Amino acid sequence: MKNNDNTTAGVKEIARRANVSIATVDRVIHNRPGVSEKTKEKINAIIRELDYQPNLLAKRLALAHKGPMRLAILIPAISEETEFWQAPLTGIDTAANELKQYNVKVDRYFFDQNDQQSFTDQANLILHDKPEGVLFTPTFLEAAVPFINACKNNGIPYVIFNSDMPGYERLCYIGPELFHSGYLAAQLLHYCIRDNEQILIVNIARDIDHNHHILRKVEGVRAYFNEHAPDTSILQLNTTQTDYDTVSGKLTEIMQANSNIKAVFVSNSRVPLVARFLEKENMQKKVVLLGYDYLGENLNYLKKGTIDFLICEKPQEQGYRGIMTLFNHLVKTGTVEETYLMPIDIITKENYLFYRN
Repeated sequence: MKNNDNTTAGVKEIARRANVSIATVDRVIHNRPGVSEKTKEKINAIIRELDYQPNLLAKRLALAHKGPMRLAILIPAISEETEFWQAPLTGIDTAANELKQYNVKVDRYFFDQNDQQSFTDQANLILHDKPEGVLFTPTFLEAAVPFINACKNNGIPYVIFNSDMPGYERLCYIGPELFHSGYLAAQLLHYCIRDNEQILIVNIARDIDHNHHILRKVEGVRAYFNEHAPDTSILQLNTTQTDYDTVSGKLTEIMQANSNIKAVFVSNSRVPLVARFLEKENMQKKVVLLGYDYLGENLNYLKKGTIDFLICEKPQEQGYRGIMTLFNHLVKTGTVEETYLMPIDIITKENYLFYRN
């Protein structure tokens, strides 16, 4: 991912998003003529969104730093179970390439999202290496607490993304508002069912009881129905075994015992496991299926109509903005928003081609 054009790394990203040439972006940045007002407004909006500040940051960093600024990321390793973490990693890599020109190095630490000890081991490595800032996702809340305390004691600013830790100080949280994400999902499902039809919540994760990301979304689902359709029957299936055979077996049991299930909410990106089951049982046209994330396998089921809705929360943007937030804080280029919430986007087979993570 080497970037040989150090002077235009950030400009390239702005140009890509605005669908214009690099030269056009350069004209807007330097207030040169030849760009329509509409295009200029679009480019300036993207510049503000990305908090892009050319040249000034490089000068400040050159004065403040004798060696490289070292940032650390701590995220789950990409696995066969889910490709989700490739998206934020792509955003992180994009930011890292842009910041090379400012003598910034991003060190990457990966843990097994099914193994809490691996999180602790990698967190300890980070503390030993003493970076100047950390971006991480608190998959394991119990393991994240001592890591947060250690960062605080060592004066290391940290940004949390994808899933927040309420009650703990952090430089910034970047990610979805989980309760409202679940609330929106419930609203969509409510539109799709009739009176007396049941909804099934499916949670598929190795650790559900301490998974704030899942629990908060489920709270949102239940809150919506409590407020708008309190008589709706809501069933819940939890499985800490994430292989297809186990998930399929549990789905078979609950579907056979409850023949009126007409909508299924999967609280994370493992929705293809349910989609595969519905196709195998020839139920894909009878049950509305909603899950999360703009991933290859998910999109395949979306295009076929097995998955009806995907809720997406821009994980690539989360990774990119996380690194940029740390950088801007460390070079003191402005205030940092304590919370930066991602949009909650609804993707269907009709609009997925036009979406970007």
